[in-house]
Amino acid sequence: MFIGELSRQTGMSTRGLRYYEQQGLLQPRRRPSGYREFEDSDVDRVRRIRVLLAAGLNTDLIREVLPCMADDGAILAPTCEEMAQDLVRERERMSRSIEELKSAHAMLEAIIHAGEPLTAQTDC
Repeated sequence: MFIGELSRQTGMSTRGLRYYEQQGLLQPRRRPSGYREFEDSDVDRVRRIRVLLAAGLNTDLIREVLPCMADDGAILAPTCEEMAQDLVRERERMSRSIEELKSAHAMLEAIIHAGEPLTAQTDC
């Protein structure tokens, strides 16, 4: 199938599909005319990519873990222990980022509240 048909079947824009190709997530064949030709299996591959992106993974990590992901139609699951450990490390990195953001949020909240009496008195 051509990129337009893959776009229709997946709901992804052709631009997004080209981006996935640039990132090494899709590897369509090229016809002599230069047209991309995708396999039917690429529909499922695009869905798996979108699930992993929604889970917060970046395209570099997706490129690594995608070959070791099983798909039962409802959920993805790692099939290699090494890839499972990569996902655990990524989840831990996300947890640290969440805690840092919560701390920054609390500090900003304190600064805003501390300034409320001052800003009510001046015309800044």
